[in-house]
Amino acid sequence: MSKKVVVALGHRALGTTLPEQKKAVFKSSKCIGDLVEAGYRVAITHSNAPQVGMIHTAMNEFGKAHQDYTAAPMSVCSAMSQGYIGYDLQNAIREELVKRGLYRTVSTVLTQVIVDPYDESFYTPTKVLGRYMTAEEAELEKKKGNYVVEEPGKGYRRVISSPKPEAIVEIDAVKALLDADQVVIAAGGGGIPVLNQNDHLQGASAVIEKDLIAGLMAKDIDADLLIILTSVDKVLINRGREDESQLSEINLEEAKKYMSEGHFGEYNMLPKFEAAVSFLEEKPGRKVIITSFEKLNDALRGEDGTIITK
Repeated sequence: MSKKVVVALGHRALGTTLPEQKKAVFKSSKCIGDLVEAGYRVAITHSNAPQVGMIHTAMNEFGKAHQDYTAAPMSVCSAMSQGYIGYDLQNAIREELVKRGLYRTVSTVLTQVIVDPYDESFYTPTKVLGRYMTAEEAELEKKKGNYVVEEPGKGYRRVISSPKPEAIVEIDAVKALLDADQVVIAAGGGGIPVLNQNDHLQGASAVIEKDLIAGLMAKDIDADLLIILTSVDKVLINRGREDESQLSEINLEEAKKYMSEGHFGEYNMLPKFEAAVSFLEEKPGRKVIITSFEKLNDALRGEDGTIITK
C-alpha cells in the first residue's frame, strides 16, 4: 500500500478574501499534485481564521438588520467555512491532477470534532475573531456572556475559546476515502467544535487549532508523514538573538526540549510542535516536516525544511 500523508495548509495556502482564495488554492494544489504523483495517499486540513471571521461578521450584521433572523453560532460559521474553502480547494486540486493525467476523486468532508466541555480554554478564551466593535456593541456582547478584548485605537473584538481536540467524529469516512485512493479534505479550520451530550452533538462556541487537528488526524489514519506548510522554510530558535539558528533535522526529544525552553510562540509555532510530538510519540517510523510551499519537494528529499523523527 502507498504511504499516507496528512498536509496542514496554513493561511498562505488560502488567502483572505474570495479573489485571494481563488488564486491561492491553485498554488496549494501544485503541492498536493506533487504528493499524489509521488504515490502518497493524501488527507488535507487547513486554516480558516479570515474566512470564519468574515462569515461570522456577515451573519451577525445580517441578523441585526433583519429582525426575523438571528446571528449564526460559531459552530455554524465553522461549518460554512469548511464548505466555502473546500469547494475552491477540491476543484483546484482536481484540476491540477487532471492536468497531470492523474484521475482521483477529491472530496471535502464536513467534519465535527469533539471537545471537552471542561477544557481550560472555555474559562480563559484567547482567540480574537471578527470585526472591530464600538464600546456599546462590546457591552452588548458581554451581556450575552461573550468575551471581548480592547485593542487601543482600534476598538473591541470578540474573543473565543480554543479547546484541544478530543476525537474526530467523521474519521471513519476519512479512512474510507483514503482507502479508496481518493484525496480527502477534512477537519477544515480545526473542525466544527462539538460537545457530546448523551449522544447529541451540540455545537460549541470555539475554534480549534488546525495544527492540533492535523496531528490527531494523522494519528487516527495511521499516517506515515505529517506535513505542516507555513511561511518559513525552516523553524527558528533563539529568534531575534545573536545565536538565532535554523532547525534542520531533529529528533523527538530535541523537539520536546525546544518546546520546554519556550522557543515557540503560543499561536504560531508551538501548536505545530505539539502536533508533531503527539504524532511521533505513538509509533516509530513516522516523520514530520515543517516547511514552506517553495521548499516542500526539497524537504521530501531531506534537503531543506525542519524534519522531526522519533
